[in-house]
Amino acid sequence: MNKHFIALPALLFCLSGSVVAQNLKSITQEKTTRLVKTLSDDDMLGRASFTPGADKAADFIASEFKKSKLKPLPGTDSFKQTFTLYRLTPHQLEVKLNGATIAAEQVFASSTHKQLSWKANSERRIIPIGENENSRDALMHAIRLQEDALVLIHPKHAATFANYQRYITRGNIVQEMGRGASKVFVLTEQTHLQDYAVELENKVEDLKLTNLVGMIEGKRKDEFVVFSGHYDHIGIQKPIDGDSIANGADDNASGTSAMMMLADFYKKQRKPERTILFVAFAAEEMGGFGSRYFSEQLNPDQIVAMFNIEMVGKPSKFGPNSAYMTGFDKSNLGELMQKRLNGSGYSIHQDPYPTQNLFYRSDNATLARLGVPAHTISSVQIDQDKTYHTVNDEFEMLDMAHLTSMIKGIALGSYDVVFGKETPTRVDKAQVQ
Repeated sequence: MNKHFIALPALLFCLSGSVVAQNLKSITQEKTTRLVKTLSDDDMLGRASFTPGADKAADFIASEFKKSKLKPLPGTDSFKQTFTLYRLTPHQLEVKLNGATIAAEQVFASSTHKQLSWKANSERRIIPIGENENSRDALMHAIRLQEDALVLIHPKHAATFANYQRYITRGNIVQEMGRGASKVFVLTEQTHLQDYAVELENKVEDLKLTNLVGMIEGKRKDEFVVFSGHYDHIGIQKPIDGDSIANGADDNASGTSAMMMLADFYKKQRKPERTILFVAFAAEEMGGFGSRYFSEQLNPDQIVAMFNIEMVGKPSKFGPNSAYMTGFDKSNLGELMQKRLNGSGYSIHQDPYPTQNLFYRSDNATLARLGVPAHTISSVQIDQDKTYHTVNDEFEMLDMAHLTSMIKGIALGSYDVVFGKETPTRVDKAQVQ
């Protein structure tokens, strides 16, 4: 394996032109190690959203962007793209069915509104879940409905009801208040209602999250190429052998560090044809709130490509100097990368884990749904990895020679898109979930 890692820089030198080859030398294992070690250090406390550890990681990434001499987005004076989410926690909930008040332990509600006041309304859905139904499937169907509903659950499903009640009453985090459907769930034998009333008041907390965005302005100011990775992780977990910090070295200090190394690499090139954005996303682990907010700040039609990088600290199943791209068949971005990499010893492959649905599980998905050729590059053997979302995702588990090689491969494979020689096909929005 080491022979392959040693050979790659020489191959890149021969195949990629003198300017690129010279600057690929700036992508060193020493620099990459410093970044990954810092982001995955115990001092970051697992980088969970809304914690001092995440704030500390954001400050570190901003300082690295400054070192690389990136610029903030036009009209801003900071690399920090801070936005607000809202946590809504049920504070008071009263439900009456046919004039009788239902006990508090037999009701729960999910709503993005601060208050609800329902009276019997023939247009509002009433959904009974009978004793012989699959309660989990029926509850999930009700939750996903895009309309208000009162859900009546037979007492036979009390255990399932209690599980959902515990989860939902912990609080619902949303990007916007007052939008979307509200649901009220009642454990009852009743299925036909003559009358009902619901009074709900949610406690509302403002929560701050921060993306980091740095820019290298290109000749075409309205065409963007995005390199990204999420910097949050899952924080403090149940201790294993006295260790409770989920350091997130591979997930995703590796990808965030790769993105920062690519920022430094491209800053050392001549002025690019297309403007490059380097983004560290917040809250991927919570459902992609950071990438969702970022996508709303730009016109997706102006984003030519997105190279999202996640879990690249361990060798792939395809061998040395290889990675895979999620959603490979949804645009030709992967083909263009491989075309550029031909003869270099580096390769990009189709996602070998289609049942894992990885294309929709990372920050590329938001922009892909808007038609952007947005894909995630990864190398983790996700079906075998034993450290994923555990306290054992430590720096010592990574192969830093592999990670450094990966960064060089992505730098070379993305070069023609950045410099306007290639333009990937758009993702068909109709084929994206």
